[in-house]
Amino acid sequence: MRLWLLLAALWVAALSPAQAQQPGDELRISVLTFAPGETYWQRFGHNALLVENTVNGANAVYNYGMFDFFQKNFFLNFARGHMVYRLDVDTLGRTLALYASEGRWVYQQVLALDAAQRLQLAEFLGRNAQPDQREYRYDYFRDNCSTRVRDAVNSVVDGALQKQFSTQATDVSYRFEATRLVTPIPALMAGMDFIMGPAGDAPITLWQQSFVPEVLMQALRTVQVNGQPLIAEEGYLLADQHSPVAPAAPLDLLTLTLSLGLLLGLALPLLAARRQQTWARWTFATLTTTFWLICTLAGLAMLAVWTLTEHWVMWADRNLLLALPLCALLLPAAWGSVRPHWVVSAWQKKLALLVAMAAALTLPLLLLPGAQQHGQWIALLLPIHLGMALALHRAK
Repeated sequence: MRLWLLLAALWVAALSPAQAQQPGDELRISVLTFAPGETYWQRFGHNALLVENTVNGANAVYNYGMFDFFQKNFFLNFARGHMVYRLDVDTLGRTLALYASEGRWVYQQVLALDAAQRLQLAEFLGRNAQPDQREYRYDYFRDNCSTRVRDAVNSVVDGALQKQFSTQATDVSYRFEATRLVTPIPALMAGMDFIMGPAGDAPITLWQQSFVPEVLMQALRTVQVNGQPLIAEEGYLLADQHSPVAPAAPLDLLTLTLSLGLLLGLALPLLAARRQQTWARWTFATLTTTFWLICTLAGLAMLAVWTLTEHWVMWADRNLLLALPLCALLLPAAWGSVRPHWVVSAWQKKLALLVAMAAALTLPLLLLPGAQQHGQWIALLLPIHLGMALALHRAK
């Protein structure tokens, strides 16, 4: 009996090391989330995947968010919406040193994956980091650093993330999230809001909203895989109290744009009526020339983006009705108004009225399903167009 017990003990002792060394047992995989930064391209925050070997201490941070300003035709490709980003690999130490130098926190969420899943994800990342696979076509909302991390994790948990996130509606849109995150840079926020079309206003699910790294970080806490939480442990690797805080909502521009629109819309006919005074002529000429030139250039840019690029979220921008390129034909009337004897032709008056009517068409379009949410730009530009049309109508 004693001999049998001894043999059984030896058998268990021999078997246990083999079981402990099954492939993937030594790995630990985490999602890293990084605070937003001060620079405009850092405002969305960032995330990556960390693979650690708990036996030999090796580690690798897989970062899908790399781009290169010196890449061949980078700015041309950026303008076309044909952006190429890549996956880079670095050590955790160098990664933390970089973000510490930028004053940005780093948050770790260790994934509760089994050995086979850890090995599968580590092998996938290793293959993806090879020179022939590491580059990918970047999309701000559908294929960025966060969605790549999300999709990689989703692939090893049998689609659990997509199943759970896709059924959760949100009360935000791509426009809301994009403008919210760049609100600390007001000029960029306003420009981004102006160039986004109705596609940016469609309701999105949590799956889609997880293009934002901090949203994905929070959403991962809710994921259950086989009845167990996906996150095994979490906490700050680098806590920096000076990291920029992402605003809860975008800056509300309506009060400002409506006030400015009404001010200029009322001022233009009054200035035209006082044209006998030099200051009024020059002020009117400067305002009208600047306004119609901006509308012309903005309208041409929106047309080009819609017809010549892959920036799908900017297609069919209804702000085009507020900034028609036809305004270029009114420029001679604008700069000609500086002369004491200003003559406006009948076709210029009709064209100014047509431009104002096109701008007014944006109001009923707001009532249609899937309408673009651009009331702040209507409030700014429609009164100015109406004031312009009235000023030209009264001219000789």
